[in-house]
Amino acid sequence: MSRSLLGRHLRGGLTGVAVAALVLTTAACGGTTRGEDEGSSSGGSAGASADPDAEIPADLAVAFLPKQLNNPYFDVAAAGSERAVGEIDGEFSQVGPSEASASSQVSYINTLTQQGADVILTSANDPNAICSALDQARSGGASVVTFDSDTAPECRDVFINQATADGIAQTQIDLMAEQIGGAGQVAILSATANATNQNAWIELMQEYAASEYPDMEIVTTVYGDDEDEKSFQETQGLLQTYPDLKGIISPTTVGISAAARYLSGSEYKGRVALTGLGTPNQMREFVQDGTVTAFALWNPEDLGYLAAYTGAALAAGQITGAEGETFEAGDLGEYEIGADGVVVLGEPTVFNAENIDDFDF
Repeated sequence: MSRSLLGRHLRGGLTGVAVAALVLTTAACGGTTRGEDEGSSSGGSAGASADPDAEIPADLAVAFLPKQLNNPYFDVAAAGSERAVGEIDGEFSQVGPSEASASSQVSYINTLTQQGADVILTSANDPNAICSALDQARSGGASVVTFDSDTAPECRDVFINQATADGIAQTQIDLMAEQIGGAGQVAILSATANATNQNAWIELMQEYAASEYPDMEIVTTVYGDDEDEKSFQETQGLLQTYPDLKGIISPTTVGISAAARYLSGSEYKGRVALTGLGTPNQMREFVQDGTVTAFALWNPEDLGYLAAYTGAALAAGQITGAEGETFEAGDLGEYEIGADGVVVLGEPTVFNAENIDDFDF
């Protein structure tokens, strides 16, 4: 499927989901997509001015630093970034830890700073643990773009958010409610305990469920640390601890696929509902065999693609990260920066048996 066609599918995704202000870490960060205006505060470098007509420098060194290497979700995002860097004739590299621990990214950022990276694209394992290292990188001249999971806003130039936190949270709760009739015990299988995006979504899921589905009880949150085997084991533990469990929500691609693999080969298949955030290629077999009815996600390749173009625009001086600035992101078109330097990719979409074969990522 082509990028432009896939983008149209994703941007035409959810219906009936309220899109509210983005909530991340302890600060409220508004984001905009294609001209939508949210909030009034601005990010960016104090006193800096943008030149929208500035040319992107030749041979721009763009480094991609995910939460961890060999994670299918970040592999897809990296492919998007690499494609974007190729379009601007830059130099792409990818480095990262094998485990998604809070401070595991620090040494890689320090090395990239020493090597003189022009742009660092990173998804933070912890909102604060890498701030000092990113400050040094920015002092050395690097532009820093976070995507997927943010740092504290002052630690980067722009954050590329997948979708609004409210939209992501409400979608997952609505999907679960549809499958269990809006009542029963539900558990959450998350990634790491410090992941800013996961924690924001979980808090909003709890609030939304309490408000809209009072008979749905979220009994616990467990952490698979974005490791397949640990997520698999945590799923098994949930089912043993809560024999009346009606469903599991896993807002992480590693977690949902591991949980689906466990359920598909167990007595709980068809009895315990599973939803969350996953890629179509990971989840296709579990949708086809009836383990999973529906789940959601945005296009991670587009997320990485947008992050790279944002970093290039920063490095060129086309934008500074201030609210209201606009820039072109290749095939994705024009984006506008929202409050606190946040750009929103777009709305997620829901995948089910009817549409999952239309996607290939």
